[in-house]
Amino acid sequence: MAGPLGEVPSGCEILKMTDKIVAFSTCDSEEQAVQIARALVEQRLAACVNILPNARSIYRWKGQIEDAPEWLLIIKSRRDLMDQLRAAIGKIHTYEVPELLAIPVVDGSESYLAWLDRELGS
Repeated sequence: MAGPLGEVPSGCEILKMTDKIVAFSTCDSEEQAVQIARALVEQRLAACVNILPNARSIYRWKGQIEDAPEWLLIIKSRRDLMDQLRAAIGKIHTYEVPELLAIPVVDGSESYLAWLDRELGS
């Protein structure tokens, strides 16, 4: 947070933002979750995708409250790949409106971030 003249007050830490993201999506079956995860890794749009079973989603869809079992995908990628990630998921996903939300990675293990770079390519 900058002071009135643009200087950083003492005691404030400046966060270094990386270009990495963690994106989330959900699927209605394990088979689709695996299909999407493999495609993203094969296309180097994701370095790693974790698939977590037994997610329970409660949401409003077309005027009704839905309560559905889902598989959660945790996708490790890079910000500049977001458009390609969105397009790839849109082609494969069976949902009319697939979930895709990304959050920035502020910092991380240098060796893990370097591995992400190698696996995502340039």
